[in-house]
Amino acid sequence: MAPVTPTTPQRRVSSFMRSGVGWLTLERPEAINALDRGMLQEVRAVLEAWRDEPDVAIVLLQGAGERGLSAGGDIRALYDAVRTGGEAAAMPFFLDEYRLDAVIAEYPKPVVAIADGVTMGGGIGLAGPAHVRVVTERSRLAMPETRIGFSPDAGGSWLLGRAPGRLGEYLALTSDVMGAADAIHCGFADHLVPSEHLDSLADALEMRADPSTPAELVMLFDETPGAGPIERAQPWIDVAFAADTVTEIRERLEQLVAQGVGADEARTPADALVALDGRSPTALVVALAAVRSARALPSQRHALEQEYHLMSWFLVTQPDLPEGIRAQVVDKDRRPRWNPAHVADVPADTVGRAFAHRAADALFPDPEARS
Repeated sequence: MAPVTPTTPQRRVSSFMRSGVGWLTLERPEAINALDRGMLQEVRAVLEAWRDEPDVAIVLLQGAGERGLSAGGDIRALYDAVRTGGEAAAMPFFLDEYRLDAVIAEYPKPVVAIADGVTMGGGIGLAGPAHVRVVTERSRLAMPETRIGFSPDAGGSWLLGRAPGRLGEYLALTSDVMGAADAIHCGFADHLVPSEHLDSLADALEMRADPSTPAELVMLFDETPGAGPIERAQPWIDVAFAADTVTEIRERLEQLVAQGVGADEARTPADALVALDGRSPTALVVALAAVRSARALPSQRHALEQEYHLMSWFLVTQPDLPEGIRAQVVDKDRRPRWNPAHVADVPADTVGRAFAHRAADALFPDPEARS
C-alpha cells in the first residue's frame, strides 16, 4: 500500500484524509503491529473523529510494513500486567480492545481492512468486523489463543461460530493457520487481492470510479482462489469436531487415523491430534463451549460480552494463561506446564464456572449505547 507518514513520531497509529478516504495505519512494524492499549485508544479516537466527518466516506485500515496487519495483542505486556497487578492491571486493555471491535462492527461508514500478511488474535478483532475484508497471497490468519492457555476472543468466537460445518471448532482448538483461500471459506475474509495490486486498489477507492461502493471496487481486483487445505480437509474435520466433548473429538480423530482417512491431505487427523496435545486442556474445554455458545448468540456484541467475562475468569482463576505466554513468548521454551495437564483431569464443572463468572466492570455500560 502507499507509504504514510505517522501523525507524530511518538504515535503507533497514523491517520490522514484524502479524496474521501480515511487512511488508518497501525505503525508498529517491528512487532508486526502488535496492539498495545495506546494503539487501541488512538484507533478509536480517529474513528470517532471521522464518524461525522464529511471528508471521509470510506475508512481504509492497514498495517505498516509487509509482515502483517497485526499479530494481535501485545501478550508480553499482558504477561507483565498479570504478574504485577493481576486482573485489575490486565482488564483495561481488554475493555479498550473489545469496545473498539464493537465500534468497527457498528461503524456507520464502510471500513475496508487489508489483512495482508500475519493477522491473528486481536488483529482479527480489528479486521473481522470490517465491512470489506481483503486478504492477499501472503495472508496468514489464525485465532491462536489455545496455544497460550486461553479461548478465542476479540470477536473471534463470533466468526468461528459461523464458519462452515465444524471448522470453527477445529480452528479454535488447533489454532491452525488459514491462508487466503481458507480465510475466505471460513468467513474471516471476503476477497483475495494480490499484494502487487493493493496500491491500485487504494487508488480506485480514492478515485471512486464506477462501480462506486467499496465491495464493488474491490471486486475489480479480486482473484477467486481454489480450495485451501483446510477446506479440502473439511469432510473429516466435520466428522471429528462434531463430537460433544474434547475427549470424544480425540477419540474420533484416533479412529480416523486408524482408518487412514485424510492421510494424504495437507491437513490430517494425526496433525490435529498433535495440535490438541500441545494446547491447554482447560482452554480446549472452554474454547469448545465458547464457539458453540457464540453460534447461538444474536450479534457480535453479545459474543464480545461473553468473551469478556471468560477473559476475566481466565485471569482470576487460571494459571494456564500466564504459563502459556511464558512458554511461547517470554522463555520461548515451547514447553508449557499446563494445570491440569490432561483433558481427563479438567473438572466437570469447569465450563459452568467459566460461563457463570462476571468481570468486575461492565463491557458496554449503559447509557453507552454506541460504544
